[in-house]
Amino acid sequence: MTGIYFVRHALPDFSVKDDLTRPLSEKGKKDAEKVREFLLDKEIYKAYSSPFKRSMDTIKPFTEKAGLAIEIIEDLRERKVDNVWIEDFDSFCRSQWEDFEYKLNYGECLREVQVRNIKALNSILEGHRGENIIIGTHGTALSLIINYYDKSFGYRGFERIKSIMPYIVFMEFQEKNLIG
Repeated sequence: MTGIYFVRHALPDFSVKDDLTRPLSEKGKKDAEKVREFLLDKEIYKAYSSPFKRSMDTIKPFTEKAGLAIEIIEDLRERKVDNVWIEDFDSFCRSQWEDFEYKLNYGECLREVQVRNIKALNSILEGHRGENIIIGTHGTALSLIINYYDKSFGYRGFERIKSIMPYIVFMEFQEKNLIG
């Protein structure tokens, strides 16, 4: 069996509007230390992350302590919303969860994000049978992975976890099949 610890990033500094380079807030940095402590005894073999700074920085204290390099996988990134900052993000999210094909002019729909995230996950699973892995991720990306395996996890599930940062979910797989 392969164990995956999905680590949704800690609280970012929302004053930085650029998604790729948005750093952790001071609280987020302290919480990343708590993530490190939680993961230290989990016998994790490999670390992967979205290319977004906040995801990498959330698992970095752990990987440094464990002597692991973080491998960046572009397809683990969060969804692209648009080329502009969205003020009413809650309405936008609800629209996307109601229609997995809904997107703004320069953004991605949830279906596109789910397909590329699951493709990346399957590639990781193929390469690490029987090992524990950590993946630095995001709220929407993680919610879409959960939704892929459990269709009852929808907007309400996303809404429930969207303000929990960091958030860790452990999943066990037999090859590419979720077993727990």
